[in-house]
Amino acid sequence: MATRSKRWNGNVDSLSVEFLKDVMAKMADYGDRVQFSLVTGGPVPSYQVTNTLGKAMAFDGNHHLLKPEGHEFAGANATQVFTIEQVKTAVSGFGLGPRTSTSRTVRTVRSSSGGTGTRTSAARLEEQFAAQRYEYFRNNRQSLPATISQHTEEITQLMKQGKSVEDAFGEVLKKYF
Repeated sequence: MATRSKRWNGNVDSLSVEFLKDVMAKMADYGDRVQFSLVTGGPVPSYQVTNTLGKAMAFDGNHHLLKPEGHEFAGANATQVFTIEQVKTAVSGFGLGPRTSTSRTVRTVRSSSGGTGTRTSAARLEEQFAAQRYEYFRNNRQSLPATISQHTEEITQLMKQGKSVEDAFGEVLKKYF
C-alpha cells in the first residue's frame, strides 16, 4: 500500500535536524532570514534565504539553487520569515512554532497584537530550556558532578546557539570537570 506521508505537511517543526542544519549553512552564506514554501511537492520544502538588503536566493529541498515561480513565496503559499536564531532554536529541539503575529502559515494562530508576542516567545523559550535542562539533569544525576548547577547559564547559552541539551552538558563537563 502506498502511504501519503511522503509529502511535507507544511509544519516547519516536522523538518529534520539535518535538513535545518543545511538550511542554516545556506543562511550563513546568503542571508539571515529564511521562508519555506508551502506549495512543495516533496518530503521537504523549497525555501528562500533573504539578506539584509532584501535580496533573496531560493533553494530546492536538496539545497540546490532554484528559480521560484512568482507565487511560491507569496502570501498563504509560504511560511512566515524565520531568523537564523529561530532556526538554531529549532535545531536544538524546541521547534520554530509561530513567533509573531504576522505568521503566514496555513494554520491560523491566535496571537497577541503588536510587539508583545516576541516577549512571550522569549519567556516560553527560556522555560523550555529550563525544562529540558532539568529533565537531562534528573535523568543523569548520578553521573553529573554536584556543582554542575553553577554552569546553568552557560549550558543555556550553548542551547541557544543550536546545541542539543546533551551536547551543551557535554561541552561544559569537558571544559570544567
